[in-house]
Amino acid sequence: MLVRDAMSTVVLTIGPTHTLRQAAALMSARRVGAAVVHDPDAGGIGILTERDILNSVGLGQNPDTEHAHDHTTTDVVFAAPSWTLEEAARAMAHGGFRHLIVLDGGEPTGIVSVRDIIRCWAPARQQVPA
Repeated sequence: MLVRDAMSTVVLTIGPTHTLRQAAALMSARRVGAAVVHDPDAGGIGILTERDILNSVGLGQNPDTEHAHDHTTTDVVFAAPSWTLEEAARAMAHGGFRHLIVLDGGEPTGIVSVRDIIRCWAPARQQVPA
């Protein structure tokens, strides 16, 4: 199975000056765990995840004054729609992250998460009784 078969095509894109509260509200409304941060002044595309917001709040930072660009991962590993799910899972395990932005022709067309991969693999695998 390929990344294109598992990825979410609901791609939330925010700007670098969105506050963490704004980002969290948009992520919650769209029911996604990550947002693509488009910052043309800083050289492109980054990702802000629910974990980034949680870490900031856990440090006592104010989500109304903290901005996405200060918490965005910019050294992003991108996936191609033609990657296998095994390739995506390997990249996530190697990098220690749970989301990959999927680029097609240089543009974000989706996000694939660990959850997406599990959903695809679970029916094919033996279910373990509880």
